Parts: sequence; C-alpha cells; structure tokens
Amino acid sequence: MRSALWRAKIATLTGALAGTLAIGGAATLGSCASPKVRLSEGPRAYVPSDYDEVLDTWTRSKELILLGKLENVLTATATFQSWDFRWAYAVRYADDYRLTIKQRSTMLAGNLEETRRRHSFYVAMYATRWKWSDLKIQGAAWTVRLVDDHGNETAPERIEQVRRPGAVDITYFPYTTPWRRVYRVSFPAESADGTATISSEAKWFGLRFAGAQGHDTLTWTVADKP
Repeated sequence: MRSALWRAKIATLTGALAGTLAIGGAATLGSCASPKVRLSEGPRAYVPSDYDEVLDTWTRSKELILLGKLENVLTATATFQSWDFRWAYAVRYADDYRLTIKQRSTMLAGNLEETRRRHSFYVAMYATRWKWSDLKIQGAAWTVRLVDDHGNETAPERIEQVRRPGAVDITYFPYTTPWRRVYRVSFPAESADGTATISSEAKWFGLRFAGAQGHDTLTWTVADKP
C-alpha cells in the first residue's frame, strides 16, 4: 500500500506530465484506503521517530484531471494539523532543535491550545496553469471549504501563502516542492452561533476544492469511538 506521502509525490510527477488517464467528466485518480483518524484529545506517548507515520495518517492527496484535455487541473495535498498531529510534530521538532524540557512543554501547550480555536491545514497545490493554484488572487480558480457529513460548510478565516518554504517546511512536509504553491489554511473551530464546524458526531470531514474546472474533496474518515 502506498503511503499518502508517496501518492503525493506521484501525483506531482504525473501532474507535471499533464496526466495520461481521464476518468469520467472530471475525475479523481483512485488510491487505496487512507487510515481512519481520531479527533480525541489527551496525552500521547510519541517519540521523534513516530512523526513520519503520524504525518501520513493526517495527510491526504488527490489529483483532478479534465476529460478530453488529459490535463491535471489541480493536485492538492493537505495535512490536517490536529491535536494528535501537533503532539507528534512538537516531539519531533523539540528533538531536532534540542529544546529544553521547558521549551518543549511551552511549545506543545501553545500548539495544542491552537487546535481548540481553529482547524488548520498545511496545503500544497499544483496545476498545469500556475495561476490556477493561486488561492489568494481575486477570482481565484478554486474555492476551499471545510465540510463534514453533517452538512457543515465553513469558509477559511485565513489563507496564508508560504512564499519561501524553509528547511522546516520541506523537511516536515516533504511533499513541498518548487512546483507547488504552499498555504496554511485555517478555519474557526466554531461558527458564529457556537456550532462546531466539525461535528462531534461526524463520520468524515474534509477540504473541498471547487471551481469552474470541477470539484473534489480531500477526506478524513473518523474512526468509531471506543
């Protein structure tokens, strides 16, 4: 079974070649089932070497191809920076940078608190037309929304482009390449009326990309509660 990260690398390469297959009107190239995720909080017993596996668990990638033109109009790869992911990230980062116990604790606490205020994603996008991967221009080719199976649909509160990915971005998110635009996309954890933007009863949630060229969703399936 290919990992999500490996599929992302393949998607980028096939996108650069403009694709060789088309399925349906605007279709997604299939991939094997991704691991289910848990949104629960609580302590984790991660060590630095666990990071790659946790990254794979929280990363999704899809490729949208336009029928008739054999053109990869969009490849999107995203990592949901959940409570679980942030814990593994902090452990890996603290080890790499040789942080003190106090520094690690401060970093971890700040990262975990962030998950209670907003849902954040690290997103890398590729399109054969460079302009189509720009989410920040007026009249962007794509809109991005946080959705779940309970009908919640939420617009981003912030889209920040990472214009010059550094060593941390490239190392910790290895699907980051010079051929992709990279963003940090954040959504509020609660809507204006206090409703959770990802339902506590959701069986899946995802990032939906939609535009004139088609639409598709990067989906995270939620594991049954124990």
